[in-house]
Amino acid sequence: MRILVTNDDGIRSEYLAMLAEAAKALGEVTVIAPSQQCSAMSHRITLYRPMEFHPVEDFPVEGVRAYRIDATPADCVRISFHGLFEKGEEPELVLSGINDGANCGYDILYSATVGAAMEAVLYHVPAICFSQRRGGCDLVMKEHLSSILEELVSRRLGQGEVWNVNFPCCSPEEFRGILCDRKPAQTPFFDDVYYRQEREEGGWDILLKAKEVTGAEEGSDIQALADGYISVGVIRNKVMG
Repeated sequence: MRILVTNDDGIRSEYLAMLAEAAKALGEVTVIAPSQQCSAMSHRITLYRPMEFHPVEDFPVEGVRAYRIDATPADCVRISFHGLFEKGEEPELVLSGINDGANCGYDILYSATVGAAMEAVLYHVPAICFSQRRGGCDLVMKEHLSSILEELVSRRLGQGEVWNVNFPCCSPEEFRGILCDRKPAQTPFFDDVYYRQEREEGGWDILLKAKEVTGAEEGSDIQALADGYISVGVIRNKVMG
């Protein structure tokens, strides 16, 4: 199987390397990731300028071809189906992540991790998003990533649908299990507040402060993470469905 791995945190993300390493068990892996941080870019693509594309010789996963591009996560996937690879050599599976931060609730709409996966399904290629709640404890993710990846690859979805996996930030002792069929919460994952700060030369800077919500409705992705579960759900592109 030909597998494309991308992300929105950039080519040097340690979580990107973890996902590429796990994907090696399933097939031939190519990594194409942004040269820079691209969080919250959603499904944005690059227009009106060239996109610098370079091989990454020191990518830390042996046997994986890796490239960086001065572009967005959706671009990383899009170019793979528009001439970068020879016909018949395009990816058969797209994995996006592992994002440093949860992608749950309404915030899915802003996620470039999700945007890359949604680009894949436009070409009828299956895709899976992986995200990790911030906090620095990734032991649960490391233990369960490979088994979840193998399971979801074997379970095909309908047209325009992608898997969305979120790992909790908790110790193995606090971990409570895996919950499937989680729905996106009807609330943002982050409670955002914008405020203005006056500039000495006139005008204002607009600044954002964000904090995580404390919970959401039962059966949702946000509540699963809050309770110490891995959340597995499906996101649907209604334009295609």
